[in-house]
Amino acid sequence: MTFIVHVEPVFNGVTFHIRDETCYINKSHNASFATRFRIKGVPHTTLDGVESDRLLELLNRVADAVGLGLQGITDWGLSGFRDGQYNADLVADQIALDILREAGVGIISEESGAENLQRDVVVIIDPLDGSTNASRAVPHYATSLCAVDAHGALVALVVDQATNTRWSAVRGQGAFRDGVRLVRHDVSDWSQAMVAISGPPPPNPGWGQFRAFGASAIDLCYVADATVDAFIDMSPSAHGVWDYAAAYLVCQEVGVRIEDAQGRELIVMDAAQRRTPVAATTGIFSQALATRHLSAL
Repeated sequence: MTFIVHVEPVFNGVTFHIRDETCYINKSHNASFATRFRIKGVPHTTLDGVESDRLLELLNRVADAVGLGLQGITDWGLSGFRDGQYNADLVADQIALDILREAGVGIISEESGAENLQRDVVVIIDPLDGSTNASRAVPHYATSLCAVDAHGALVALVVDQATNTRWSAVRGQGAFRDGVRLVRHDVSDWSQAMVAISGPPPPNPGWGQFRAFGASAIDLCYVADATVDAFIDMSPSAHGVWDYAAAYLVCQEVGVRIEDAQGRELIVMDAAQRRTPVAATTGIFSQALATRHLSAL
């Protein structure tokens, strides 16, 4: 293997060329993630192990900091800035923003919108998914983070902040729950299926049972790990990309089918757009999608 090292006339960093890959390393170990470590030429469906580990480490650091911050919150009231937003949402968001900005990534957040979308990596985040649950001490709320590049969802993490359960995924490398690889499962009998929903159920849906847990990021991960068999967004207002982006990658990596009910792309870089995610094992996906369409009648 031949190493070609290019050193700038004024030493700010070193560029290593190894076959078709390029790695630029900044002299400052405290530089941003995007500046100090970039790899070009990796396949779109996979990610270099070092970089995926570093991104996942960043996402875990954000989730841990948010979890610690939530422990100190005493005011669980509404913020008054927009419908359904709690003071805790703003606290969690600021904690996350401080870390992500320092890391040099772009951001799309439910609470503060989009910034620096031109960056190589953009992190889509819901700092506190299920904040109504959290405000009422219902132990089902999460921090959801998905790192996205030009080719889509790249690295994902969903942390149930009540139980510290963690679902993670790396594009092309599988999905995990608490470090244990998730394996594909399937259900073929809709009448026996347990379905998680957001919004009111339609009449006579034909499923076995349903649950409305109140945190879509976790609910979708439940489909991936076989806690439930499907998730259907029944709500007319639909979901922002931060609600489902991380769980989308977890589902995809385990072989769960996840789509928008209207056939639109799910991973979008526009904070104003809304989608209607439906996820299910392959054997019952058509019934899940038909049930969502039934609810729209």
